[in-house]
This record gives sequence, structure tokens and C-alpha cells, in this order.
Amino acid sequence: MRLQLEQPQLTCATPPLQLATAAQEALRSFYQQQDFALVWNRHGRLERLLEQLEQLADDGLNPASYQLDNLRRIGGKRAADPAQAACDDVLASHVYLQALQHLSWGRLERAAIEPLWHAPNTSAPARPVEAPSFTVKGLDDLAATFEQARPQLKAYRELRRAWAELRRQPLPSWPRIPAGPLLRPGKSDSRVLLLEQRLASEGYLSEAAVAARARIADINLYDPLLVDAVEAFQRSHQLQPDGIVGPATLAELNISPTARRDQVRVNLERLRWQARELEPRMVVVDVAGAEIVYYRNQEPVWQARTQVGRPERTTPLLKSRISHLTLNPTWTVPPTILREDKLPEIQRDIGFLEKNRLRVLDYSGNLLDPYQIDWSNPRGILLRQDAGPTNPLGQVAIRFANPFSVYLHDTPSQHLFDKLPRVFSSGCVRVEQVMQLLDHLLADATPAERQRIDDILASGRTRDVSLPRPVPILLGYWTAEVDAEGRLRFRPDMYQLDTRLLAALDSARL
Repeated sequence: MRLQLEQPQLTCATPPLQLATAAQEALRSFYQQQDFALVWNRHGRLERLLEQLEQLADDGLNPASYQLDNLRRIGGKRAADPAQAACDDVLASHVYLQALQHLSWGRLERAAIEPLWHAPNTSAPARPVEAPSFTVKGLDDLAATFEQARPQLKAYRELRRAWAELRRQPLPSWPRIPAGPLLRPGKSDSRVLLLEQRLASEGYLSEAAVAARARIADINLYDPLLVDAVEAFQRSHQLQPDGIVGPATLAELNISPTARRDQVRVNLERLRWQARELEPRMVVVDVAGAEIVYYRNQEPVWQARTQVGRPERTTPLLKSRISHLTLNPTWTVPPTILREDKLPEIQRDIGFLEKNRLRVLDYSGNLLDPYQIDWSNPRGILLRQDAGPTNPLGQVAIRFANPFSVYLHDTPSQHLFDKLPRVFSSGCVRVEQVMQLLDHLLADATPAERQRIDDILASGRTRDVSLPRPVPILLGYWTAEVDAEGRLRFRPDMYQLDTRLLAALDSARL
């Protein structure tokens, strides 16, 4: 039987097919490659498709949203009416093509949910309109075809494996711990028993430790066994491992088992988006994790900690290309920092400018007398700090095109790299061991070019230097990962992006 897909909007009783233009084009392309013959009437093929759709649960996707009930009906009783048989075949093909596209590109259109700004010439390829050839060639081995569609990222494979194991386990339960004063080691508090139950529920407190605690005189004592368990919990949730149960730790402890599992599903979707953005040589900043990785030949070769934007001054998500460096940079105070941070200090004490080596300039760069300015309502001014050891940008700023005025840079605030979570900046990304990153970015420089850069750094002069070859950079956001030891780790959702993405995932339907 041949399908008349020149008129793709078939009139079907069950289910009604109302396909978007892109889906119609994909179907037309798919059937055209098979001379418009029925696809799913071959023995066992539809059953194998159902098996693969059910396994989408291991990818954090909802199999029920892929017309499973209708496909089971089709498989259980083939339609005798040719028109309905055609409708059934088109439905199965539509589900098949959409499932593969969702695995390859993401279940959702990222631009509508969690936009990633792209510099010119850095956009990921658009979702294909026509059906890729492997969708036809793979009909006889659907398991291999679905596996081929999945992102081949190590991070995706590991998180998918962790999720597949997690979702098959019984959903745990744990108590909610009420708010209260800071819980410090050695203190007694009526919430300690709830804290013990919470930590034991995920194995942070062993059965032996629970038994040992049952023998102490004061069961409300926040003792060393519990402190160790809290510190382990804090480390696995990117919190300062100080053993103190404060608001941040309490918030993470009180995330429900269901919400914690949902966090894994959300990040599987982000990794599906990421797969299309990666390039063989690339700098990737994980904003949620406050980490930076340099990739060469798609393998991580260098990693360091970062400091990123505070929740009220977020670091934007973007893809661009690192084009040049500013060596021994001056710092021009951004308007928001000038208005919200510096101006109140100047109004209290105009000597703040001299103490912090800040000069006042007009927009043309001319030096102004700070004592001649109305600081209750200053207009047309810039604050600039010269290069030097106290300059907030340190020895180097790493520049890339973007409309947010953000960049990577060195920092004199090295002590903050030991803090968690590392959200201290006003949007730019402070990089630990930035000179090591410089070595990677300058890998294509000649010895003479590298010597010139080293000489400029040593001189203290401010200079802009172009990279021999621009390097792609991606600023992304991931709140769950599998670490080097194979353990599932979570990060606080500092920018509150998980909730919106989860709602979109849960409501998505074909």
C-alpha cells in the first residue's frame, strides 16, 4: 500500500492527526525515502518501537507522552480500513521521528524555556526539517538507532545511568526539618532527631552511627557523628562543608525526594541541549557549579574553580568566541555597580575614591575633579581604577563578544575560591589559576608572540592582545552531575531555573 502524503493531513478517526508544518515535512521526507510504503506493518517492528519508547524513561522523558496507548491499540488490532491503516502508520512514524529528534536535540525548544545567547557564527545547527537518513536505515535495528540518537557526551551517559538506577529504586521518604537558629556542633536542639532521620535516609549517616547515637545521654546533641554526616551532605550538594546547619543547608535538606529526582531529569534535558553546542576545542563554564573546563579534541585537559554572579546579578548563559585578552587591565566600574555599590560609599566619604584608587572621568576619558561633582545626582561620569595588584580584574581579562558586558578575569579575591557556593561577582566570571588558562588559549602562539605577552604582563602596561585563533566559549547551567567517583552530586539552583524547565518537561505532549 502507498501513502498519499502529498496530502499529509489525513482524516483519521483515531487518533486525529494535526501535525505542525515541520512534522509534516519530516514525515514526507521519511516516507519519500521508502517510496511511500507502509513502514510499521512488518512483523515485530511496531513492538520493538514500543520497547524503545518505554526506555525513554531512562532518559528522563515521559513515555506516556509518546502516544503509547494509541500505539498499543494499533499493535493489538491492525486496521482493516486502508485509510485508517495509513493513519496508524503515519502516527507511529511521527512518534518515531519525534522521539529520535528529542533525544538528539532536546525535548523542548531551548529558546522558549532557557535561552542561550549566541554570538554571530556560533549558533548550533537548526533542528532538521527533513528526516535524517539514519532514521530510515535504522528501522531494522531500532535499539541501535535510538542509541545513536542519544548524546554521546560522557556526562550524559553517566547521568542517564545514574537516573536509570535511581528511578528503579523505591522513592525514599524523609522528614522536613523546621527552621530555627543555626545548628552548630556541640549544641542541643529538638530538631536533631529529625536531622538524624534525614541523613540516615540517604546513607549519609550509617546504621552503625545511628546505633551509636542511640546510646548517648542527650539524644538532642549535635554530636561529631552527625557533624561528619552533615559535612558529607554539604560536600555532595556544593555547600560550604562547615558542619553548621544554616538556611542554605536546611533548604537543601528539605528538598523532597520527588523534587530531587526531578532535578536529574531537568539536567538530562540540559545535556541534550549542550550536545549540539560543544566544539572540539572549547572553554565551558558551569555557572551553577562555579567551575571552568578547557576541552581539547573534546577531552577535558584543564579544570579550575570560578566565582560567578550573585542571584540578583546573574551570569548570563551564552555561546561566543574568545577573541582577545586585556593584559594588566584597568577597571571601568559598570553602571549597576556604580549606582548600587560605589555611589553610597562615595556619598558617605568622598575619600573612598582615593583609598580605592578610583579616578573620575567624563565619557570622553577626561579626568574630572571629584570635589566639583554633585554626588547626590552624578551625571555623565565614569569611575576607573588603574591596573595594579588591587584591581578587581587582576592581571588579565579574557574577552568575548556579548551584549551583557561580561568576561572572564583574574581576581585579587583568591580566598573566595575556598567558599561555597561561589556566587560573589556582578555577572563576570572570576577564574582561579587564570594564567594556566592563558597557557591553553595561547597554545597556537609563536614563541615570539608568547614572549611579547609575558613582557607586557611584567611591565604593568595595559594592552589588548588578539588570540592567534579565537576559542569558542560556552556558559551553561547544570545543577546535577556524576562526579569522578561515580556519585550523583547536586548544586543549589541559585538562579531558580530548574522549576520552569521541569514544568515545561512535564507538560510536553506530541
